Amino acid sequence: MKKLTKALATFGAAAAVAALAAVPSFAEDKVWNIKTDTVFPPFEYTDENGDLVGIDVDIVAAIAEDQGFEYTIESIGWDSSIAACQAGQADAMIAGASITEERKESGWIFTDGYYEATQCMAVKEDSDIAGFEDLDGQQVGVKTGTQSALYAESLMDEYGFTVTYFEDSATMWQAVLGGQCAACFDDTPIMAYYIAENDMALKLLDDTQNEPAEYGLAIFNPDNQELIDMFNAGLANIKENGKYDEILAKYLGGGEEAETETETETAAE
Repeated sequence: MKKLTKALATFGAAAAVAALAAVPSFAEDKVWNIKTDTVFPPFEYTDENGDLVGIDVDIVAAIAEDQGFEYTIESIGWDSSIAACQAGQADAMIAGASITEERKESGWIFTDGYYEATQCMAVKEDSDIAGFEDLDGQQVGVKTGTQSALYAESLMDEYGFTVTYFEDSATMWQAVLGGQCAACFDDTPIMAYYIAENDMALKLLDDTQNEPAEYGLAIFNPDNQELIDMFNAGLANIKENGKYDEILAKYLGGGEEAETETETETAAE
């Protein structure tokens, strides 16, 4: 009887081990749910075929291929992406989010930086505004919850302007073109790209850039640290193998990319 009991116990243990081996790990089953902005070219936007494209989109795809993880990416807007992550309805967001100490202190958990950018001011092409000192009594547009909004807010008291908040960049730019706002603040490479691609009657003003900050993918739940680790490892790999440079060249081109880097270096000095 003891031998039979021992045999049954051995069989039961083996069956349990086999059953556990047959169940895929959390990492194997996980499909990471990533959210992004709606209109933030060249980092994320919809092309003429209705497909979501851009630097952020291609970087995530390249890193996922390098690291072997599955994911979905959905364009729902800046504020909505943050809210979805904070509510546990999404795992991460990538939307040209600047890595700042203030955001880290408020619960954002960032990857390594994947792009360095400044924010600056733009006005209508025929505007007489030449700098911050010409903004006294004016309305200035910003996108809610962004680094460019913080930059404008840090200057508004000194230069006497008021801030109007917008959900997306495209609506904000139209407010400047339509005269509802005298100027706007946004990320330098985004405005430069959009003005060039759409022949938009806006101009970036010299000497209005702030200190550069890096963009990063962000999570809000420490349990998703695995995605941060995979992103960082994959980012290092695609920089080493040249894929990263290919992605930037695809959307920025050699000349525009070099110009952006020069602007960033000048701001850093």
